[in-house]
Amino acid sequence: MANGQWFPPDWPERIRALADGTLTPVAPKRAATVMLLKDAGSGPVVHMLRRRASMAFAGGAYAYPGGGVDPRDDDRHVRWAGPPRAWWAERLGVGETAAQAIVCAAVRETYEEAGVLLAGPTPDSVVGDTTGDDWEADRAALVARETSFAEFLDRRGLVLRSDLLGAWTRWITPEFEPRRYDTWFFVAALPEGQRTRNASTEADRTVWIRPADAAASYDEGELLMMPPTIATLRQLLPYGSADEALAAAPARDLTPVLARARLVDGEVELSWPGHDEFTKHIPTGGGPA
Repeated sequence: MANGQWFPPDWPERIRALADGTLTPVAPKRAATVMLLKDAGSGPVVHMLRRRASMAFAGGAYAYPGGGVDPRDDDRHVRWAGPPRAWWAERLGVGETAAQAIVCAAVRETYEEAGVLLAGPTPDSVVGDTTGDDWEADRAALVARETSFAEFLDRRGLVLRSDLLGAWTRWITPEFEPRRYDTWFFVAALPEGQRTRNASTEADRTVWIRPADAAASYDEGELLMMPPTIATLRQLLPYGSADEALAAAPARDLTPVLARARLVDGEVELSWPGHDEFTKHIPTGGGPA
């Protein structure tokens, strides 16, 4: 392949089925993912994990910590600091309950998969260390859905720091995919005193990497990524620090990016509006061009 764009072998068949009306799209599930940044010398680095090759979805691809919304993430008892739910609802383009669930999912998944917690004992503080057997027991209980994020925060006496997140972009899985997600991407800075670790059972490797280096490795075909991942990496290139990226987040356009598949001159054209580099032309009887 010319680059590291993730392209499953069953996509052409599914795209043709969507184009001829024999495939009915499934409804996307809400999800959130976080581009965790820290400053390192010449600029920010971002935390990425490599999905295990055995994963049914995007196996071997590099991504950020994230995952689907837990039905309990919309619990109105979640301890909350930062912009109110109404502000987040307007920013994310959803109702207040959904907005809380999306923000909770972003913070919870970052803790579950990277061991980093965007929460503190007061609205203007953040936990300094999340290591140790007791923290690991709590994290495992969250992963197993034995406890909700609201219950975890209550027991720890912590409040979720929504002000530590910046909403960055929104992508919806193409309609021809059997697993679909409506995913909000956020940026956040690694809190002082905390450190990341590979806490995800879905990942076999984690790295801190400069966005420019990750993008170059993708271009050379060395790192496999889905379109939203490499697109967001390129969007981080102008910023000289984590704070600069966070400061830019409020002005970011959150109009959803959704792939289109259509028949053009006997071929199926797959494109992501606004992202021409991902366009594929698929012959009606073969694989991607």
